[in-house]
Amino acid sequence: MLAEAGLAALWFAAALALLQLVLAGLGVWRSAKPALAHDVSTAEIMAAVRPVAVVQGALALAAMLLLIWVFARSDMSVLLVAQNSHSDKPMLYKVAGAWGNHEGSMLLWVTILGVAGAAVALLERSLDRRTLIATLGAQAAIALGFYAFLLFSSNPFARLNPAPADGNGLNPLLQDPGLAFHPPTLYIGYVGISIAFSFAVGAMITRDVGPAFARAMRPWVLGAWIFLTLGITAGSYWAYYELGWGGWWFWDPVENASLMPWLAATALLHSVSVLATRDGLRAWTLMLAVVAFSMSMLGTFLVRSGILTSVHAFAVDPTRGSFILALLAIYIGGALLLFALRVGTVKQGNTFDFVSREGALIANNLLLTVILGIVLIGTLYPIVAAGFGTQLSVGAPFFDKAAGPVALALVAVMAAGPMLRWRRDTAEAVLKRMTLPVAVTGIVLILVAMLGHVAVLPLLGLALAAGLAVASVAPLWMRNLRRTPLFTYGMVLAHLGIAVSLAGMACDTAFTQATLVAARVGVAQRVGPFTVTLDGIKPVIGPNWSALEARLSVRRGETGSVFYLRPQSRFFANPVTVTSESAIATRWDGQLYTVLGEPDGTGRWQLRLWWKPFVTLIWFGGALVALGGALSLLGRLLRARQGKLREGSA
Repeated sequence: MLAEAGLAALWFAAALALLQLVLAGLGVWRSAKPALAHDVSTAEIMAAVRPVAVVQGALALAAMLLLIWVFARSDMSVLLVAQNSHSDKPMLYKVAGAWGNHEGSMLLWVTILGVAGAAVALLERSLDRRTLIATLGAQAAIALGFYAFLLFSSNPFARLNPAPADGNGLNPLLQDPGLAFHPPTLYIGYVGISIAFSFAVGAMITRDVGPAFARAMRPWVLGAWIFLTLGITAGSYWAYYELGWGGWWFWDPVENASLMPWLAATALLHSVSVLATRDGLRAWTLMLAVVAFSMSMLGTFLVRSGILTSVHAFAVDPTRGSFILALLAIYIGGALLLFALRVGTVKQGNTFDFVSREGALIANNLLLTVILGIVLIGTLYPIVAAGFGTQLSVGAPFFDKAAGPVALALVAVMAAGPMLRWRRDTAEAVLKRMTLPVAVTGIVLILVAMLGHVAVLPLLGLALAAGLAVASVAPLWMRNLRRTPLFTYGMVLAHLGIAVSLAGMACDTAFTQATLVAARVGVAQRVGPFTVTLDGIKPVIGPNWSALEARLSVRRGETGSVFYLRPQSRFFANPVTVTSESAIATRWDGQLYTVLGEPDGTGRWQLRLWWKPFVTLIWFGGALVALGGALSLLGRLLRARQGKLREGSA
């Protein structure tokens, strides 16, 4: 009965989403008519939208919890459980397996969508009532499409009769604690972007594009950006240690599908902040909200259409892809049409000089848009070419050469931005303030160049990372640190995190040492400052796998103490899969990364060894960026609360 209850909850939630859309549309239409605007029935219709949104979110959450329950119970009479779980799996992977598949992940998506809409209905009180109701109507329209997708194309509660004795199991590459963290954080980010999109649609419908609308939307954009940052950072590290390839980013199309919304959300975050505080960039903010959600929908289409082959991709049924493509066309096409119809009515807002912080933010947005375009073209071009019968791939060399220089230019603009004044500034004053960051950049450039054999892009990356690190703390110079707003600390920390991550990326590219050897037991191998010796191979048994495990004794230098690493080659029976489990030693200046390969039949074993100096800065920087965003969000919320308290006491 649990599956039937979950399916019923989905049907009721879909019905309420339809009711919410109808009530919101009717309320906004009636409130725009002078004869009906103050009618009692108009007020009652608009008042009903909030509770409907809350109940809809509660029902979606109930459906998701019921799906998790049937997975935890290993109910093999549910088709989704039989296809993606096994009774011998650890409980963590049973629970996380509820969203480690196509149908479950889509239910997680619509659950977060419904809960977020309920949160808007419960918490938002500062926005104009008509705009808020239009926003909730737009959110209901998005949810309704995904409810239809689940109910008619991807039912997560479909029964299987007769029920098998046990299930097929979960993809072993997904049997990792990262699965419990990575998809939910990304989906919260995607849904946060959908809320921002709904705010933009609501504001365009009611022609209420101004600072109040931006202040209401900004926490959702910032929250989405934080979770996208966490999701991408966690996904990068998961792929790094789980796939055994030794890299932290592969320009996989599905990786790009998460990067593109982040790039658009970053540009949107800067624009909405300018609109909220300086009443500028109104049209930019609306367009970027549409673009960010478009990238989110495009990523959903790529992962679930069956046109990609990836460890991340779930669906292989092209009819599902057609359904999502239709949703993408309806939502994005409709929003672009609305933007085209309304952009002429959007007032200009306050003006500013080119040399100003607003000007730097526009340059920042333009460069982010260029990188977004490069990633979009590189991701879609092979798919389009395949449609015309040409098989090709676009890999890391294209993205590095095309996007790398633009990204470095973006870092330079990012360093200068906080040094500029709002509205108007002078080039001479800016250059004077930039003296120290420029000097640090030049010194690091010279020092790294003296090392020799460093390519141009990582050389410039290290130099600009140093300059950005200095410039990022510029807003704190000569200030009373106790009275500095929390969101200023957040901005400083986020920019500093970008510098730290960039330094890690540049070091990994410039200084990584790798070796692939056929190792005999007892014979030492060298990689970087380490000596690695294969002591032996032994079989080990896990909760639902067996493995061959290497014992590697490792010494750093001639006098370092010996420590041990144990990479594995694992065998899973359900489903039948062989995976490589890397063993990694983390030190203050980098990581030693080891992978066990196949035997060659003569007593030797393939070993892949990497020494990756300062590679951990990549993920440490990502964590700093997310922490900076969290501090900014907390600071904004506290300031808004204090403002309401002052208004209440006045």
